[in-house]
Amino acid sequence: MTAPGLRERKKQRMYETVSAIAVRLFLEKGFDAVSVAEIAAAAEISKPTLFRYFPAKEDLVLHRIADHEDEAARVVAQSDEAPLVALRRHFLDGLEREDPVTGLNDHPDVLAFHSLLYGTPALVARAHRHLERQEAALAEALGGTLDARLAAGQIIAVRRILAMENWGRIAKGESVEDVRGDAVVAAARGFRVLADGLPWLA
Repeated sequence: MTAPGLRERKKQRMYETVSAIAVRLFLEKGFDAVSVAEIAAAAEISKPTLFRYFPAKEDLVLHRIADHEDEAARVVAQSDEAPLVALRRHFLDGLEREDPVTGLNDHPDVLAFHSLLYGTPALVARAHRHLERQEAALAEALGGTLDARLAAGQIIAVRRILAMENWGRIAKGESVEDVRGDAVVAAARGFRVLADGLPWLA
């Protein structure tokens, strides 16, 4: 794989910097209270430049999870195991690492970000498009047929529900260690349900 060139690295740094500034302002003041003009000024760029990188205000937040859009598809494509076996292993490994995407993480910054994301209606709506792209990428990795699209929808839904259950409990005050055991059991059960319903992927 070729390393990204200087121009691409500079572009990526711009994405990261502007998104980080925006998320900080949103956490301080609330998503609706911060204007795009304020973010552009804080990042020392013009509004047109900001919109070239982020077409919508919501994208400034969703950029944090954009690299997860093709994660399930990559897991399937890069594994020699059956798709559900590979995806189950990947999710359980994520729980072990306390990957924020599994919901099993109680770092204050992660909790604050999740509260911003799931507590802002405009961001929740935008996140649905993120889920649709996850499903589309996974469906393609599974063969692109109608059956593949139906399977991808079920798989992404199970992963999302498991993560939201973990995050919801931690947001209410439980620690990672309080939740971990149940999270592993729930993940095993969720993927077993998928395997029973989607035997051709197991």
